[in-house]
Amino acid sequence: MSDDTISQPARQTVNRRVALLSALLAVQVLCAVFFVADVVDDFRMGGITPHTLFEGAVAAALFVGVVLGGREMRRTLERNRQAEDAATAASGAFAQLIERRFADWSLTGAEAEVALLALKGFDVAEISGIRGTAEGTVRAQLARIYAKAGVASRSQFVCLFIDDLLAAPITA
Repeated sequence: MSDDTISQPARQTVNRRVALLSALLAVQVLCAVFFVADVVDDFRMGGITPHTLFEGAVAAALFVGVVLGGREMRRTLERNRQAEDAATAASGAFAQLIERRFADWSLTGAEAEVALLALKGFDVAEISGIRGTAEGTVRAQLARIYAKAGVASRSQFVCLFIDDLLAAPITA
């Protein structure tokens, strides 16, 4: 996600995980180097023995694991970035969808504000408090919004947007 959509604590958590995985990878590299050095030393002192062959195989497996782990970590971080980008794009697309629908229905500014608050899940009393209007006014605005949208209830109103969101392809 962009810096606007990912919270500071979430960003710090991601950064800590990346740092921890990088540190673990560095320790694995050091262990692999140690094993290779030990195998080389054992080979110089005693030639090829079962012990040297075994340590060589362990060192090779550790190096392969380090390389594959590093590549997979890089791929995972890239996929994570792409998923965050797609979610950001979808979020922006959803906001545009809402604006387009409100314009198609010719909602007034006040109706658009009430409709958005209703989509966010606020009830009549909460919308009334947020807007500083009477609950009866909010009910009347919701009735006009539902009529313009061609629905009979809040759940049908919300379903219009969910249906559009599920039907639309997400493009990054």
